[in-house]
Amino acid sequence: MTDVARFLRSFTVMLALSLPLLASAAELPDFKQIVRESSPAVVKIIVEQKTARAVDQGQGQVPEEIPEYLRRFFEFRGGPPSRNPRMGMGSGFILSGDGYIVTNNHVVDGADSVLVRMSDRREFDAEIVGTDPRSDLALLRIEASGLPVLKLASNDELEVGEWVLAIGSPFGLDYSVTAGIVSAKGRSLPTERGENYVPFIQTDVAINPGNSGGPLFNLRGEVVGVNSQIYTRSGGSIGLSFAIPVSVVRNVVDQLKTEGRVTRGWLGVTIQDVDRNLAESFGLDKPRGALVTQLADDGPADKAGLKAGDIITRFDGHDIRTSGDLPHVVGLIAPDARVEVEILRDKKRKRIDVEVGGLGAEDSYSLSSPSSNGDRGGRLGLVVEDVPEGNLERYGISGGVVVREVLPGSAAAEAGVLNGDVITLIGDTPVKSSSAFNKAVKSLKSGSSVPVRLIRRGNPMFIGLRVED
Repeated sequence: MTDVARFLRSFTVMLALSLPLLASAAELPDFKQIVRESSPAVVKIIVEQKTARAVDQGQGQVPEEIPEYLRRFFEFRGGPPSRNPRMGMGSGFILSGDGYIVTNNHVVDGADSVLVRMSDRREFDAEIVGTDPRSDLALLRIEASGLPVLKLASNDELEVGEWVLAIGSPFGLDYSVTAGIVSAKGRSLPTERGENYVPFIQTDVAINPGNSGGPLFNLRGEVVGVNSQIYTRSGGSIGLSFAIPVSVVRNVVDQLKTEGRVTRGWLGVTIQDVDRNLAESFGLDKPRGALVTQLADDGPADKAGLKAGDIITRFDGHDIRTSGDLPHVVGLIAPDARVEVEILRDKKRKRIDVEVGGLGAEDSYSLSSPSSNGDRGGRLGLVVEDVPEGNLERYGISGGVVVREVLPGSAAAEAGVLNGDVITLIGDTPVKSSSAFNKAVKSLKSGSSVPVRLIRRGNPMFIGLRVED
């Protein structure tokens, strides 16, 4: 082969390898049209608060005990108390021509007045139609006509890796545009009250204080989410931002429009994730589902016949991969609707129909929990005693044993049992006294893995415990 032939061959190979890269570069999105068409409907929200709330009268910073990922965009709330009105801001977008505007609840929370400023510098006083702290959404309305509007995407069919765009007013810089990709979906970020009704969209779009309540777009210019939270160590973007998905936005907005408040589905259970040990104990091939640890008396789940120890694997046609998936699905179901629930009980699959209850905006349901009991379970390495009779009603249990000692190197120590844990179930055997505990332990097969239900600091949970030979 001649030198010329070798060169041509090498050039052809290099060209073939380069073409996909060139094509990829050519396919990078162009956001200009989305920005041109959508920016007029994105608004700046300016709020005035005449009296500072107690939470605002700190030292100018968010308390250290609040997790970073729960620190909202609308910050800078601290500082010494002042008699002067406090001003704050966020973003929002116009949803309909008759003046409805979507933003975050935390943007307008506690506001005495709300001003909406449009991209053409027009300003309108806004009425707060309704708010929903559980989803961090608020609906405003202004008296105006001929307004530009944005369109909500018809579903949540957003894919990880898909390009998305945000428009808002970070740090007061009006109508800033940032872009990135969807990093993950269905993120569970419990609120300060431990509630978890929003399957957040995680993106690497640069979001900063002031972007709160602004829209997140797909490449078709449709709103796929409302920017709500960031994870930050500095107060600015580090590439971890979270948006409320459009399915939640549509559900909340529709209810706020018609009722002025939000009611969501409620099941009445306390749940936990299934780890590898629990999966083996319950006969699952891999960790999945939401493990029921406690039921509210006369709650929807209790009335339908669910039990502590059931693993919910499917709810109303939706697969439940982790415990965080269940509230996301239940919360969007209308109260009084009947749905089918698939569970695993005693290592057998079962279907149960449940009539979903309702959880109003101001409702707060907590499931009472236990503590205490006794004797020695040598095979597990536990010293236990009965729960004092006077504490049974107080803690909402009919019986149990409280762990007084965990022997080092024992099966219980390996499983993570702690002093003070209250054991109420071993496998499928209720434990209401120390004698019942000893009997249940004695009947366990050597080398087997068994689920143990216990209550720790008021919270019911299951652990997987492997019995020693």
